[in-house]
Amino acid sequence: MNDTRCDLAEAGGPEQSLPVRVYYEDTDAGGIVYHASHVRFFERGRTEFLRALGLTQVDLAAEGPGLLFAVRRMEIDYLKASRLDDLLTVTTSVCDIGGARVTLKQRLTRGDDTIATAVVIVVGITRDGRARRIPDPVRTLFGHPPAEVAAIDAPTPMA
Repeated sequence: MNDTRCDLAEAGGPEQSLPVRVYYEDTDAGGIVYHASHVRFFERGRTEFLRALGLTQVDLAAEGPGLLFAVRRMEIDYLKASRLDDLLTVTTSVCDIGGARVTLKQRLTRGDDTIATAVVIVVGITRDGRARRIPDPVRTLFGHPPAEVAAIDAPTPMA
């Protein structure tokens, strides 16, 4: 993964881990986790990440114009196979926030083995599908400064 905003080895902000058991429905005919199941595991991880910070998607969607997160891009590296009945862990953290964009890093592990990694870009939208800036209280919970502070601290381009 070459997303410069998200180095998977680098920790930043809060991190949340979720245990996930591999069920028969998650596997192919050979008992290996089907590639699309990783997307579901990562989705669960992002949802539980929000919940661990005291946020629910239902509450975010209900406030004012609403704040929903739509996946804009997902890049997954499949590194090792996992199998029926494995106990995996999905770890999620935020590594960058723009105005309406949040870049998350996710890792799927089995013990010390990394099964897959993902860099996921979600964008904030309203209930009617318009772009919405990430509110400062949410930015702060994600471990990033409010938008105006981030703009002040940003390096100025050289002339």
